[in-house]
Amino acid sequence: MPPSVLMLGWGFPPNISGGLDTFVGSLFWEFDDRDDVDVELVLPAEFAPDDVAAIHGIPTGDGDVIERIERLSEEFVERAADADVVHTHDWFGYDPGVESQSTHDVQWMTTFHSLTQDRNLNPPDYEVETEQRIVDRADSLVAVSDLTAGRVREFYGGDSNVVHNGFQRVEPTGRDVKAELGIDGPMLFFVGRHTHQKGITHLLYAMSKLRRPEVTLVLGGSGHLTAQLERFAELLGVDDQIEFVGYVPDAELADYYASADAFVSASLAEPFGMTVVEALSTGTPVVTTECGAAEVLPDDCLVLVDSHSDAIADGIDAALAMDGVPDFEERTWADVADDYVALYESLLA
Repeated sequence: MPPSVLMLGWGFPPNISGGLDTFVGSLFWEFDDRDDVDVELVLPAEFAPDDVAAIHGIPTGDGDVIERIERLSEEFVERAADADVVHTHDWFGYDPGVESQSTHDVQWMTTFHSLTQDRNLNPPDYEVETEQRIVDRADSLVAVSDLTAGRVREFYGGDSNVVHNGFQRVEPTGRDVKAELGIDGPMLFFVGRHTHQKGITHLLYAMSKLRRPEVTLVLGGSGHLTAQLERFAELLGVDDQIEFVGYVPDAELADYYASADAFVSASLAEPFGMTVVEALSTGTPVVTTECGAAEVLPDDCLVLVDSHSDAIADGIDAALAMDGVPDFEERTWADVADDYVALYESLLA
């Protein structure tokens, strides 16, 4: 009998807020087509697709993530009675995971896509304590990169299996975003949440050190720092080189990547880096700080920089001098599914 897995999610493509949601959606569809694993997925109803028999959307109402997960947890635990493994993700999966583990004869696996120390300058005590409890209680820990596994060990003393994410390929339509924005010189692109984790202030400061007024940075995404970033660009005197374009729909992302002369990720912590591999898939050179994706790419495929403005500025110059992207082998979501099935079977053995 194939292992029966009950997975917990939050978002699901196209209703996503980050790489974790992309991971859950991609892995679910791989599992759904296979005979060596049976999977069901539980997530909030407002993000769940319609008419997929193995996906169960649970109304969670209003409130913060903690309140909404509490409302979802009861049904998750009930469904866990028929599972061999429950598979949760990050800190929000603690209550459903530990309650399933203690109520039923079921193994609990959790995947760390990031840690609260990655996402926050001052990590909330509740999240730190919850992640420690997960490390102490879960039957199996998985990290999306060696980088993340090292941080789980550093902060919580836990040993993780490493399963790198699959590569997201995006297909441009031929739309010329650079021309639409009236950019004559080189175009840089960034997309992501405007949070401290993404290191955008370092990127803006790097723009002031380029000494190349013909370079334009197209800054996609939004967040609680957007207004501060706009003001910072003004103070640096580079606001005429920055295009704040706001939220970029998934359907348009590929054309932004392809129109750029380089993609820049200046994150202070990037456990994997979905945007890094998406940009590469369009043939656009990538400047990035340390990230998990670099672990499964050739050494010359990325321009790797430290997370400070001088290094980022030098990296941008290097990327703009590149002639395309070196060849690389994509890691598929089928590869990811193979690795997880092997981990489920090992856990149950």
